[in-house]
Amino acid sequence: MLYVFLDLTRDWLSARGCYWAFMVFDRLTFRALAAAILAFFAVLRFGRPVIAWLARKKIGDSGLTDAEALRVRMASRANVPTMGGLLIAAAILAASILLADVRNFYVILALIVLVWLAAVGFADDWLKLNAASRPGASRQGLFAWEKLVFQLGLGLLIGYFTYSHGLTEAPHDLAHVLNLPFQKTYVPGSGGAVLSDGLVYLDRWTFVLLSTLMITGMSNAVNITDGMDGLATGISGAVALGLLVLAVIAGWPLAAQYLLVPHVPQSDELAVVAGAMGGACLGFLWWNCAPAHVFMGDTGALALGGLLGYIAVVIRQEILVLFMSTVFILEIGSVVLQVGYFKATGGKRIFRVAPYHHHLHLSGWTEQQVVVRFWIISVLLVVTALASIKIR
Repeated sequence: MLYVFLDLTRDWLSARGCYWAFMVFDRLTFRALAAAILAFFAVLRFGRPVIAWLARKKIGDSGLTDAEALRVRMASRANVPTMGGLLIAAAILAASILLADVRNFYVILALIVLVWLAAVGFADDWLKLNAASRPGASRQGLFAWEKLVFQLGLGLLIGYFTYSHGLTEAPHDLAHVLNLPFQKTYVPGSGGAVLSDGLVYLDRWTFVLLSTLMITGMSNAVNITDGMDGLATGISGAVALGLLVLAVIAGWPLAAQYLLVPHVPQSDELAVVAGAMGGACLGFLWWNCAPAHVFMGDTGALALGGLLGYIAVVIRQEILVLFMSTVFILEIGSVVLQVGYFKATGGKRIFRVAPYHHHLHLSGWTEQQVVVRFWIISVLLVVTALASIKIR
């Protein structure tokens, strides 16, 4: 809203010599970093009263698991409030509305993704709460197919409208290009950089399928990773800050051409959303680090994962973001392998328990060792991914 207000009153402020006092809001990088700071302090400020409210409502983690050894170790979690994702989602929403250009199409869709998936996660968490408070309740949260319907439906809609928005009169649009690692999007031409030959452009339904898989897959991957104090929160924050840099580059023509990556007009405003996401995660980590005072629950995990996937699709950096999110991919992959192997062999397991962070925990690593080491790996992956865009 501040940027929109500045844009609408720029001439009036300039005529009265006041524009200098507000011109900093014209700088995208300032607004992205300000969104991170604002979201951080918002979660920090409202964390204690929200946690106290959740505790009074007895909105706690039931600590359900199918591994007896893990159940014993996690018994202390039973009374820790969950649904703290309300803090994360609210902080991202508030910071984005205040500092991003809310007229921007990509920002509007980002806020829809955030609210939609936070609402789905809230419904799942609420049903789990009711089941925990009423022994014998038939519902332990949303059924898997119900969550998938909402996630896939969102992915289809977002993919369709994102593709349509990118259409131009030009024969090819980089908003639809298939961006591969080390691929040159631009090459030197007689009048400067020109589009490279041999680029692959996605048709509408391939683009929609890719968008659906990214939003749904990342949403579930973050949700599955959210099982230890600070684990999903810290990794999400690191990937979000990496996305901030990638979004600035994608929306800045000179930077995109210099680094030979796709330029997607107007996508740089998503840097503000990514900044808000990173700041909200860091703020939540204040309350979520071991020993956790609150868990994000599905309310936060589904929304964070969906936003990461959505921004990756818009800026055409799906593969790079998947690389930065390797820990998330490892976690959801371990669950898929465990379930598939268990069914195929009639009860045998690959891991002691899935997802993989619990396997490491039962293998002798402390929870803090698992979390911090996965943080370190994720930060290194983000730095490596950002460095790789210079290699063409």
